[in-house]
Amino acid sequence: MIVGRRWTCAIVGIALAGLAGACASREPAPAARGPASPSFAEFDRRAREGGTFRVVCFGASLTWGANATDPAVTSYRAVLAGLFEARYPKARFRIHDAAIGGTNSQLGVFRLERDVLRRNPDLVFLDFSANDDINSADPETLASYEAILRKLTGDVKVPVVQVLLPFKWNISRGALPKMKRRDAHIALSRAYRTGLGDAIALIIDRVEEKKATVNEIWDTDGVHPGDLGYRLFAEAAWNGYLEAVAEGRTGQAPPQPVHADTYLTARRFRTASRPNLPARWTRGKPKLTACNHDWLMSRWLDDLAIASGGGSVERLKLKVHGTALFLFGECTPESGRFRVWIDGQAVSGKSSQVKGTNLFERNRWQTGNGFLYYEIARGLDPNAPHLVEIEPVFSGDKPQELRIESLCVAGGTAAVESVD
Repeated sequence: MIVGRRWTCAIVGIALAGLAGACASREPAPAARGPASPSFAEFDRRAREGGTFRVVCFGASLTWGANATDPAVTSYRAVLAGLFEARYPKARFRIHDAAIGGTNSQLGVFRLERDVLRRNPDLVFLDFSANDDINSADPETLASYEAILRKLTGDVKVPVVQVLLPFKWNISRGALPKMKRRDAHIALSRAYRTGLGDAIALIIDRVEEKKATVNEIWDTDGVHPGDLGYRLFAEAAWNGYLEAVAEGRTGQAPPQPVHADTYLTARRFRTASRPNLPARWTRGKPKLTACNHDWLMSRWLDDLAIASGGGSVERLKLKVHGTALFLFGECTPESGRFRVWIDGQAVSGKSSQVKGTNLFERNRWQTGNGFLYYEIARGLDPNAPHLVEIEPVFSGDKPQELRIESLCVAGGTAAVESVD
């Protein structure tokens, strides 16, 4: 949580986890919202009058602020906080971080309820264009990204600013025509009447004007910029917001989705909620340390089903109706490999699997704690029940574990049942 530069109890919440509740009781009540409205002009009017407003920044590592000297102060989220407070001196803003680096809009669909909507946001800034692959027109991730927009603007009725954030190698005028996802997200912005903060175009302009160089902006690696880059990201996001306010734009969901409706029904089934877990599976909590703060899973998970030990461990079985399936949980240095079976067939051919096998990797982060997230199926028949079995494959003498928070199901009825 970031609350600009106000030296109040709320500023202590910059730690982003754990202190928000302690400070909340001392803050003014949120501004009266009245009937929910995705109107930018209405948000602007209310903010001018004063009150407390919740703004959620939803995305991946570029939203978190990786490589910023201090993400609580110099990330694009933090810079935005100062811009809001300068424009609306009577108001207070709670800028909530809802970003997990290395993830995309497919996981975002399943995180939306817990990590965004429970904040009761008055405004949302939406990332994922880079992590969904700016050059790709993959229909699956276009459908998942649109499902987030449709839920926010059509169901929850909150104004949304889409932010198009680049990597270093995207900064070229000649590269723009190749960015199929940028074009698709701009088209979705028109369809849903969102704000649009295009940091790709803005930074290309700045570089061509010789006001900055790409090496000054990305001074550590080609993915994450430094503080200068995050200031430019914030400028683009702020411009997208101001343009929507000036036009009196009001978000809307078109009668029919532009892309497939797969992710309009989605369920995150918490495996620890099963009445009975298989032998050598227990309920547990996520770790309180991680490789990176945005991978600290105590921020993103409530509980886990944990398989542990060595040798053969019983499979966790679930019956699902849906089209696309994902596993979400936590990796640790003790994590072991695992297989996933669907209708008696081992899932294979996934890029995230150990080469030449049908095993999913134990921990991509090697020596640290982080997130576990794998797509395990797409294109299933949503009208037929599918048996999903998660099989720990532990080897060697060292005790190992598998930590699964949820099976995420999209498409059809997105129904999940336990199988004893």
